[in-house]
Amino acid sequence: MARSDTLILIPARMAATRLPGKPLKDIGGLPMIVHVVRRAMDAGIGRVAVATDSPQIAAAVKSHGGEAVMTRADHPSGSDRIFEALGTIDAGNTIATIINVQGDLPTIAPEDIRAVVTPLEDKNVDISTLAAVIHNADEHANPNVVKLVGTSAGPNRLRALYFTRATAPTGDGLRYHHIGLYAYRREALARFVALPPSPLEQREKLEQLRALEAGMRIDAMIVDSVPLGVDTPDDLETARSILAGGSSTRQ
Repeated sequence: MARSDTLILIPARMAATRLPGKPLKDIGGLPMIVHVVRRAMDAGIGRVAVATDSPQIAAAVKSHGGEAVMTRADHPSGSDRIFEALGTIDAGNTIATIINVQGDLPTIAPEDIRAVVTPLEDKNVDISTLAAVIHNADEHANPNVVKLVGTSAGPNRLRALYFTRATAPTGDGLRYHHIGLYAYRREALARFVALPPSPLEQREKLEQLRALEAGMRIDAMIVDSVPLGVDTPDDLETARSILAGGSSTRQ
């Protein structure tokens, strides 16, 4: 059931270097960003809006029945962009939970968006995210696959200890592919965007390490599979194939 205190924000911009204009790339007759909006709506847990600096993206979203909020063009990250959009949408501070869904995840499963809010039922958790067991052997050593190193915090749930591009943890056992979808308590998002980039964040090029270095708690729900992130022309063709076949995720 949709909650009035929960807001799903989807940051989107046109300036992607490897696939310029990717939010508007056609997938099955719809712009990619519209697929993401519809999956967020299908999650049924709160209001959905796209946060963008592009009039073209905003127009495409609105023409398909979605909501778009204009933001500045100079934001260094999606987190900063959604924080500005939050202030525009909710100046009265009625929103308690903000979910950041990347605009390049057209195959994200609505049930996974629902799952990301579960750890916030624990008042000690500041930020929640998702992870999936790595099954593909090539991903263990792939620096483009971010690994979540964590300890059990309950059924299908990890408390994050570290995020890395390295093969970690070492030794035998499961490793987890981090999925970059986040749910924030409002006060946690405000604190996070006010923090300067941290040393480990800059070293690993992983923004979430800023929160851990500041002593914030991040928990992750373990889901079954990883949604396809569209970053290249080949990814776009894969997304078209997946969605044409009615599937939502890849193993």
